[in-house]
Amino acid sequence: MFKFTGKVLSLSAAALFASTVISSAASLDDLAKAAKAEGELTVIALPHDWCGYGAVIDGFKAKYPDIKINELNPDAGSGDEVEAIKANKDNKGPQAPDVIDVGLSFGPSAKKDGLIQPYKVSTWDSIPDSAKDAEGYWTGDYYGVLAFEVNKDLVKEAPADWADLLKSDYANTVALAGDPRASNQAIQGVYAAGLSTGAAAGEAAGTAGLDFFKKLNGAGNFVPVIGKAATLAQGQTPILVTWDYNALSGRDTLKGNPPVDVIVPKTGVVAGVYVQAISAFAPHPNAAKLWLEYLYSDEGQIGWLKGYCHPIRFNDLSKNGKLPADVMAKMPPADSYAAAVFPTLDEQGKAKEAITKNWDAVVGANVK
Repeated sequence: MFKFTGKVLSLSAAALFASTVISSAASLDDLAKAAKAEGELTVIALPHDWCGYGAVIDGFKAKYPDIKINELNPDAGSGDEVEAIKANKDNKGPQAPDVIDVGLSFGPSAKKDGLIQPYKVSTWDSIPDSAKDAEGYWTGDYYGVLAFEVNKDLVKEAPADWADLLKSDYANTVALAGDPRASNQAIQGVYAAGLSTGAAAGEAAGTAGLDFFKKLNGAGNFVPVIGKAATLAQGQTPILVTWDYNALSGRDTLKGNPPVDVIVPKTGVVAGVYVQAISAFAPHPNAAKLWLEYLYSDEGQIGWLKGYCHPIRFNDLSKNGKLPADVMAKMPPADSYAAAVFPTLDEQGKAKEAITKNWDAVVGANVK
């Protein structure tokens, strides 16, 4: 059974209440009516080239044209998203995010701090139990692995593994796609580098990752710039540590100018799950629920897949023959992912604490 939870709207009898159970398309229609009455949805940290979000947002707009989408700070990190909820608790305007899309470790912490509210989408049963909060406070949405996106014009021989990045050949070339003090993507990049050294999962790998980046910075190979496709193309960050889906999307966006390699490293292959959640203070709670319903529908999930992300309902879609063959053909070969590890929440939490608290003291590079 799936329940809507959230604020009650004084609409018609068709409007949603916290006890409404999703049992048919009619109740989803009621949700759409309540969302339409709110008229807006505010999202945050959704770059259009991240995970196919541009097309996903367009798909939602096409389906629900009466709902205006406010897009806040596309380049924000997971920590920034959580802070935006805190800073706008009493703000009912467009600067208050209704929903967040954050790294796995941020879901439980936001729940603990009372910053998000529970909601179970109608496709709840097809989402693996390991990738969702049992009470519905957060739900895994997609995952990928850390990879190297390489400008082939400037880097003649692409690195095959993390240790290669320390070579003098890669002076002033390596960047993270975020600030490791706030960005989940960057935190996981540091963690993956630590795992590649043979360090144990959790705090030890986080500490080893800091030591690795200290060496990288000391060697003059690390560039303290938040990297993206544009900085890679311009030569500012010729090697970018980023999620595979961002690297593949960047490759397509650049259309061979410059040519790009996407390398899944041989070791330290870390798979990262991101999660969706609704702000406990969402000004537009029904629009937020409708947004999640769209994201977890077949259409929304395939939208992420087209952006090179593995949607959380991937196995369910595969079982039912719904994965587009042309999209799958553009993904890296399956054996590249054979060594991938999915850090537990405990491991991520301990690594995140070690990395965010000690980056300045150990590495000393102000990434911005």
